[in-house]
Amino acid sequence: MAKTMQEIQKEVDTYISQYEEGYFPPMSLIVRMTEELGELAREVNHVYGEKKKKPIEETGSIEMELGDLLFVIICMANQLNINLDEAFQKVMHKYNTRDKERWTKKTT
Repeated sequence: MAKTMQEIQKEVDTYISQYEEGYFPPMSLIVRMTEELGELAREVNHVYGEKKKKPIEETGSIEMELGDLLFVIICMANQLNINLDEAFQKVMHKYNTRDKERWTKKTT
């Protein structure tokens, strides 16, 4: 059964709370997010881009890099007391109103 975003945020919080260090400060989380995004970009480039992996490089995973990025995003949201369910609903409202005519809709 799939977890809700609230359950996922709680799971990450439970994991982080077991350590004395707790959450990294927001600026450190941005750096970590940037690092994870770079790793994701590298994997996407290896799979879909022109720069293929060297034979000596470890096999990576787009799935795992997306997971790492999601984890850091959740850490940032938790650190800043942001409910990602609410944030997502606000963003979808924005896309469904502001951008509703921006793209060509498929015809049925």
